[in-house]
Amino acid sequence: AAIAPSITKVVIDNYFKQLLKGENPYDYEYLYQKMYRSTLAFGRKGVVLAAISAVDIAIWDLIGKDAKKPVYEMLGGKVRDKIRVYASKLYSQDLASMKQEAQSYVDAGYSAVKMRFGWGPKDGPSGMKKNLDLVRVVRETIGEDRDLMCEAYMGWDLDYAKRMLPKLKDFNVRWLEEPVIADDIGGYAELKAMNILPIAGGEHEFTIYGFKDMLERKALDYIQFDTNRVGGITQAKKICTLAEAFSVPVVPHAGQMHNFHIVANSVISPIAEFFPIHKVEVGNELFWYIFKGEPSPENGFITLPKTPGLGLELSDEYLSDFDIIE
Repeated sequence: AAIAPSITKVVIDNYFKQLLKGENPYDYEYLYQKMYRSTLAFGRKGVVLAAISAVDIAIWDLIGKDAKKPVYEMLGGKVRDKIRVYASKLYSQDLASMKQEAQSYVDAGYSAVKMRFGWGPKDGPSGMKKNLDLVRVVRETIGEDRDLMCEAYMGWDLDYAKRMLPKLKDFNVRWLEEPVIADDIGGYAELKAMNILPIAGGEHEFTIYGFKDMLERKALDYIQFDTNRVGGITQAKKICTLAEAFSVPVVPHAGQMHNFHIVANSVISPIAEFFPIHKVEVGNELFWYIFKGEPSPENGFITLPKTPGLGLELSDEYLSDFDIIE
């Protein structure tokens, strides 16, 4: 889930490598501030924050391994023994295969799933109907006793979203995710104020300052930062504290260990995203082929190991399946 990985690597190599050499990794707050403030002129969001996040996550992994404790213990310990997860895939496809995939998650024991829409404003009323058909078949397949989340991935505009919300009301949707682009905070606030469906977003927002703005403007019902974009674990744990004060749940984008450790420690995080193992389609699945140690769910729950640090190691098992760019 990296943002422009080749450019992110350049930022780390050209700016942070020398900046952090010889520093004490336990000074993670100082190191975060050093990285953030040294790049303010061209950073604050986007690629530079992804680079800071990568380094910060590595720092937490390092101090956890040095202390021989998992990261969640370094953060203050767990507030839950196991984490409820939702199966996150169900990309737009024909209705028969959509139904088959949804049923596979029911059979695997998940109590929640997330699906993606396939049509937007340019597709007109017929596209709206196709979107609703997708939602209908998933809801009918999983039944009423499971959560259904719906994702637009910034593919709509405010007008289209305002027209879609009433049409989605009867499907008991847990949340509508990223209905408009991340910059349209006013649009998020307007959709939330309609009070038809809970509105989720934030995977393309950055730092405690970005979420302070969204919370004060009452823009989100669910916060979905991604730890590997938002500023790393150092920022993520602060945003969870801020969200707790506003009683807004945090459900990080993309799951994976850097997010699971945050969820395990966060009283404001009721569920986590989980990408089932599949061939690499849109990039979300790539981590399965890079790391070993990622947990797999049992009946819709994962349990984090007591392995020091994040609990991950690099894997070379699938190295020959990828082109390596120097």
